[in-house]
Amino acid sequence: MPKPAVIIDNGSSFTRAGFAGQKKPKFVLRTVSLHPCSTGTTWETQRHPTTAESTEGFAVAPRTYPLKHGIIEDWDGMENLWSHLFFCGLKVLPEEQPVLVADCPSCPSTNREKLAEVLFESFGVPALHIANTGFLSLCAYGRVTGLALEVGAGVSHVTSVCLGQTWREATYRLGVAGGFLSSYLHSLLMESPNEPSVLKALKKTTVIQLKKQCCYVSMDYEGDLHNQGYHHPARFQAPDGHWITLDKERFCCPEPLFQPKLLHQSSPGLHHLALQSLQKVPDHARRDTVGNIVLSGGSSMFPGFPERICLELNALFHSTGCQIQVLASPERGTAAWAGGSMAASLTSFQHAWMSKGKYQEHGAGYVHKIFQ
Repeated sequence: MPKPAVIIDNGSSFTRAGFAGQKKPKFVLRTVSLHPCSTGTTWETQRHPTTAESTEGFAVAPRTYPLKHGIIEDWDGMENLWSHLFFCGLKVLPEEQPVLVADCPSCPSTNREKLAEVLFESFGVPALHIANTGFLSLCAYGRVTGLALEVGAGVSHVTSVCLGQTWREATYRLGVAGGFLSSYLHSLLMESPNEPSVLKALKKTTVIQLKKQCCYVSMDYEGDLHNQGYHHPARFQAPDGHWITLDKERFCCPEPLFQPKLLHQSSPGLHHLALQSLQKVPDHARRDTVGNIVLSGGSSMFPGFPERICLELNALFHSTGCQIQVLASPERGTAAWAGGSMAASLTSFQHAWMSKGKYQEHGAGYVHKIFQ
């Protein structure tokens, strides 16, 4: 029986990996640049709290991230991260198992070629598949047609997909995501009545934890902003023991997803980009696309986010008579990885692999011919 494919989703914040057919990734690693270090030296990596594997033989370059806005920029650091992932995290030999890699919708075509080159030549994988995260997010919901709204750590995307084919002209990128919202929350708190010295001492990881535990999306931002009675303060205890009180910051933090101008960005909000994407979809596919709008990414997990995006889209589509429904799985934070796991486990998917022989025969450019 052939070994299951390895599924890798490289996120700006975390890289998730596991095997086809599994519901959850086996290994989650913070996406930082790893570099080989001297034999016998053990370094502690910045990693997800649930990951306990050693990083012996690898060093973390402080505050260096191989991905920026979902696009790989440091290939050496990424190659070493994958090496740690294969040998230490998953404990597999990459030359023995096919690999499916998720890439973001706005990746330049050259990234896919480089990805194939590294995995075939440096790791010797027997077969490779590269899939758009928007398509994989839909797969996680059991769809191959629809609109994926992905809100991650480094970048957000709106992607229309029809029968597994991504509409490139209907794909939009939004430069507002989790990392930007964390910075925005910190700046909002600096203007609050909390003790400035306490706020200045907050680590980035603490701000992220505060954001996840206390923030939510308002259904009426302007109303909540101007009506003090609608505010529901929350208290958060920092690791140093100090208490921080959040008032309007709770719902102001995620609002730039709908109003990027709050971060001094000229882009339309996520709901307007969704409308633009749907308007680019051919008429014959639009109804099915509208009927399958799905959410994915860790920054889509704010309480109230699914309801707000549904409210905004229905307001935009009011004149069309369409009633919008948004699908929001409780596991949507890892939807792209789960979709890859689901797709690669199907018998019908097995013809979709690019073999090492095909790579050697046609070169890295062959990825554009067989992967959409």
